Amino acid sequence: MTYSVKECFYTLQGEGAQSGRAAVFLRFAGCNLWSGREQDRATAICNFCDTDFVGTDGVNGGKFDMGVELAKMVNSLWPKNAPNKYVVCTGGEPMLQLDDKLLDALHICGFEIAIESNGTLAVNPKINWVCISPKMGSTLVHVSGDELKLVFPQHGLDPAQFEDFDFRHFFLQPMDNSDYQANLQKAVEYCMANPKWRLSLQTHKMIGIP
Repeated sequence: MTYSVKECFYTLQGEGAQSGRAAVFLRFAGCNLWSGREQDRATAICNFCDTDFVGTDGVNGGKFDMGVELAKMVNSLWPKNAPNKYVVCTGGEPMLQLDDKLLDALHICGFEIAIESNGTLAVNPKINWVCISPKMGSTLVHVSGDELKLVFPQHGLDPAQFEDFDFRHFFLQPMDNSDYQANLQKAVEYCMANPKWRLSLQTHKMIGIP
């Protein structure tokens, strides 16, 4: 298949259990919960997304015809001869494009592979670290993994409804909109009252890195 990549860059993971870890972010174009166009935001299932995943015009973005070709580009961004290779596949919705050929090529290059997904599509078992972020109005298909990261608050979504799912970590991440401070306070209060949940902050935004 042809992979459509919005951007790919080397940075630190800013959220969740792997926060602070060096990573290559591989952002795929396209999502099944929003077109990415502002004119469609109001009617989208996920209408609070803060990421540009439209097109292939970002840093190191483009069309890649082979998994080996894309994996080679990802590998070129990792510091030469450095260990602990880690790639985060995100989007948009990466499971629209991630397949065995690309995953195998990334593993051959020595990468531990993580995914950030909305959970509406089954996640390939070859992926090493699975982060699922449920969205109100969508049907959650993948209900297990390493971390569940709930953008909070979402009207109609109670964190308690996810607590029996098979995840190692449960995170609340304050929704980043005009009500951010109020959302942050609500998330703090919920985590303190319900210690199964931990607070996830977008530290990359705080320190000014991609």
